[in-house]
Amino acid sequence: MGRFGSVTTAVGVAGLRDLTPADLPAVVDYWTKSPDEFLVFMGMDRARLGSVADIHKRLFVAIRTSEPTQRSIALAITVDERLIGYTLLNRYGEEENYSHWHIIVPGLRSKGISTALYAVRVKAYFDMAAISRLIHQTRTRNVAVNRMLDKFVPIAETKHVDNPDGVALPGEFHIRYVRREDISTIFERTAELGINRAVWS
Repeated sequence: MGRFGSVTTAVGVAGLRDLTPADLPAVVDYWTKSPDEFLVFMGMDRARLGSVADIHKRLFVAIRTSEPTQRSIALAITVDERLIGYTLLNRYGEEENYSHWHIIVPGLRSKGISTALYAVRVKAYFDMAAISRLIHQTRTRNVAVNRMLDKFVPIAETKHVDNPDGVALPGEFHIRYVRREDISTIFERTAELGINRAVWS
């Protein structure tokens, strides 16, 4: 099982590792048992989300393999080795790749974990896959996520997206781009924010 780095935070040591089959039930529960108002705020399209079996299948095929053309790759987010979320990289080409990030434990949202792990996360994507550009596509009303990304990556454009990546409904999104050559700058920004240096495994 690959480990991609860890950072000390106020709530414990946060890290990224490969998602495993043992993690899947907790992630499926996140999608099927979260309150309706939360899923509505997230803008989820229930038809695209599908059934429990559909969700499980999507996650299972995203468990990282040695296949260089694997289209979706999922990593587990942990705090003190406990699964608390996951991130997904969806690949469509060298220039078109989207990332998703979910903290599945409600009590650990808005605790700075996403900010602390952002540089680790981006480096992991580019290390895992032969991509040149990553696209962040975030709903404009999700203030918390956009505030976190504002610390690292500027908004390139804001527009209505008819067919967002993943399982989202159409809507207004901020679009941001990250290239491989931006990684060093993102780590510099992380240091400026006072986040402890990542420890590579």
